[in-house]
Amino acid sequence: MEEKVILVDHNNQQLGLMPKMEAHEKAVLHRAFSVFVMNDKGETMLQQRAAHKYHSPLLWTNTCCSHQRDGETNIEAGKRRLVEEMGFEVNLKEVFSFIYKAPFDNGLTEHEYDHVMVGYSNLEPKINPDEVQAWKWMQPEAIKNDIAKNPDVYTAWFKIIFDRFYDYLIENQKPCA
Repeated sequence: MEEKVILVDHNNQQLGLMPKMEAHEKAVLHRAFSVFVMNDKGETMLQQRAAHKYHSPLLWTNTCCSHQRDGETNIEAGKRRLVEEMGFEVNLKEVFSFIYKAPFDNGLTEHEYDHVMVGYSNLEPKINPDEVQAWKWMQPEAIKNDIAKNPDVYTAWFKIIFDRFYDYLIENQKPCA
C-alpha cells in the first residue's frame, strides 16, 4: 500500500491526502516531523540515512524523521517512527514547528510543515538497516562546527532545524529522568 502524506496549508490545517512520491514530485506542502534524542551527556543522536533512500542517501541527520499518518498525532508519529528506524521508544515533547522547502538533484522537493520533537535517552539504538546506515552521538557544538566545515554531509532539513534548534539543545542538555 502506497504511503500517503497529509497536505496542509500554511496554518497547518489539513487539506487532504496525497501519495508521498507525488507530493515530493509536485512540491506540495505536507506535514512532517523531526525527532531529536539527547543523552545525559548533552549529546544528540544522529543517524546516517541508508544508501538506497530515494533522496539524501548516506547524509547525516537528526535521530529520525518522517510523515504523520492520517489521524495520528505528532507525538504518536514520532514514537512510531523512532521504533521503526532506531529500535527504541522514548517520551517526546514537541518544541516548535516551521515550514521549509528544499529541492533535490533528483527532481524531488521536500516542502514540509515540520514538527520538531525532543526526547531523552541513553539507550543504544538497534537500527533498521532499511532506513539507517549508521548512528553516532555528538555534542551540539561539535555538530555546529562540522556543519560549518562539511555542510554537504548533512540533510537540508537538519541544517535548517539545527540552526534554529541549537540554543534549545544547549539550554536543555539535561540528564535522563
